[in-house]
Amino acid sequence: MLLSTSDEDVLTAAADLGKKLQTLQSESTSSEFESILVACNEAITETTRLEYGEVCDAGSDCC
Repeated sequence: MLLSTSDEDVLTAAADLGKKLQTLQSESTSSEFESILVACNEAITETTRLEYGEVCDAGSDCC
């Protein structure tokens, strides 16, 4: 399947976010990083209108 430009942009943004979160994780305490993840998930949910748990079983290792 070929990705449209917007799909490629989304994948690039997701990869960039992953790299930034990895850096933040190494520079933050566990509780600080957890707060950052919660804020990111809330922002993603607001933007995409998709609930993380509905897209990926939050209890599994798929995401």
